Amino acid sequence: MIPWWQQIFWLALWVGGVLGIAQQLALRGTREEYIRKFVHIGTGNIILLAWALDTPLWLALGFGIVFSAVTLLSYRVNILSSINSVNRKSWGTFFYALSITLLIGIFWSRSEPLIAALGILIMTWGDAFAALVGQAWGRRTYHVFGVKKTLEGSLAMGLVSFVVCILLLGFVYGVRIEVLGCAMLLATTATALETLSVAGIDNLTVPLGSAILGSWLIRHFLV
Repeated sequence: MIPWWQQIFWLALWVGGVLGIAQQLALRGTREEYIRKFVHIGTGNIILLAWALDTPLWLALGFGIVFSAVTLLSYRVNILSSINSVNRKSWGTFFYALSITLLIGIFWSRSEPLIAALGILIMTWGDAFAALVGQAWGRRTYHVFGVKKTLEGSLAMGLVSFVVCILLLGFVYGVRIEVLGCAMLLATTATALETLSVAGIDNLTVPLGSAILGSWLIRHFLV
């Protein structure tokens, strides 16, 4: 295992790099939504680095708590323009950081980083592409609890979530029929949960729901 102080360096470098690039994008006048999704994907993918480094629970959880605190504080204080630009008038960004922290606390402690990665990356990639595709090509709209969604965005959420599941589950268990079935069920469930996006609550329900379902599916069909 890499010493903990070296892990802190690499994890901090990753986060600093993501926020630094986002700051530069903001200064160059990049659209706010693109910056938001870049930060969304960049920060979420740190789970893969932590998994690869075999980061201990205390360190991974510490990063999650700091991330949650920073996002919560950024609603009040202008820490970085790039952070502020990704915050909408909802609790979505904080829920996203909180879900990462909770998944690490639950599944890292059980030596199940795969399940934490499933929940986090389904949200990281699926939600990002759902929003971008919906905004760029969304034509068929529908409403859930007063929130407008697009069929194109929801389809993108399902497809990207399916690919994420295939890559993660296939990496650990090999690409076989059981993995395909689990990936399909996970992607469908995540897409359904993503439609419940009132006040950004999907940033909590999608990763947690996907991780819980993924844990059950792995125990019953893949192990």
